Amino acid sequence: MNLGFFTMPMHPLDKDWRLSLKEDREAFLLADELGFTEAYVGEHVTDGAENITSCIAFLAWIAAATKQIKLGTGTINMPNPHPAIVAASIAMLDHMLDGRLIFGISPGGLLSDAELFGNLDADRNAMFLECINQVLDIWAGGPPYNFVGKYWNISTQKTLIEDIGQGFIAKPLQRPHPPVVVTAVAPFSKGVTEAAARGWEPISANFLMPAWVKSHWPKYVEGCERVGRPAEPANWRVAKSVFVANDAATAKAYATDPEGPYVYYYRSLFTKLKRSGRIELFKTRRDQPDDEVTLEMICDKLIIHGTPDSVADQLLAFQDEVGKFGTLLYAGKDWKDRELGRQSMILMAEKVMPRVNAGISKQSNAAG
Repeated sequence: MNLGFFTMPMHPLDKDWRLSLKEDREAFLLADELGFTEAYVGEHVTDGAENITSCIAFLAWIAAATKQIKLGTGTINMPNPHPAIVAASIAMLDHMLDGRLIFGISPGGLLSDAELFGNLDADRNAMFLECINQVLDIWAGGPPYNFVGKYWNISTQKTLIEDIGQGFIAKPLQRPHPPVVVTAVAPFSKGVTEAAARGWEPISANFLMPAWVKSHWPKYVEGCERVGRPAEPANWRVAKSVFVANDAATAKAYATDPEGPYVYYYRSLFTKLKRSGRIELFKTRRDQPDDEVTLEMICDKLIIHGTPDSVADQLLAFQDEVGKFGTLLYAGKDWKDRELGRQSMILMAEKVMPRVNAGISKQSNAAG
């Protein structure tokens, strides 16, 4: 199992933005130093807590400071920007990263962003598909493009001057394009099936109950089978909220503190999803009454905390529950305590993952 990093950083509203940006950058550089294989950052324009407003800008900021880690957009919310902007910006970022870019996409989930960009009442899934299709068409073709869609038209027909390069949209370094991943945030996600059929890979979100994470694998297999390609568990990424400390008492205190970053994260998400009628994501079964879904229950089910040995055991049990997957994405949180936040990532890489992979090997040997 590989170790990656995924953050849609949720910071206190009164925290200095310069400090939170500095700490978010430091977390990515630390992940690179520790051998994390990949790292993703989200973006939201209208959220004071989730305050990375452009994942492309953030990744461009840290590109030259990283050495080996693959960096991913987590995600570009495709209904919001113009497809040509996405195509050109991702192409440039892929060159800045010397081909270490992963292209994460989604329809977007923040309703205030949807309202801001005028698509709150639109079919955002249809916009998502048109946008990604036009991006891929831009990269596959050449000027003057002449794409006519329901939501966007793209052409440089009237202004093309081929001999000096006017009217061209850049292509990424990786051909035909960077790997595409999609976030899966719904139980039994049909989007996972459609993504798999197109050769894209899924990321199961860290705010889904294990039963819903488990539901993604058969949908992925369904999409792969449709086009005759093997469904490889190595291509499945699963995000998880984890906190590791040298002693169990410290781990429990930090991860369960009502004013700490882990509970703060889920309190904010609980509020948003409840307000938007998506509380089902936090249910352990579909017929569970809404009043049984509490913040305490959510945190108890979704946060793994403890010593390296304990966390490794919990992660192995989690994999037994949801099925084998290839990359565990450590979900980043605010560094309320900088040293504890750093230490958790270090222990995760240096202590937990060797134990997890030893456990997986032991299970494989026993089964074989």
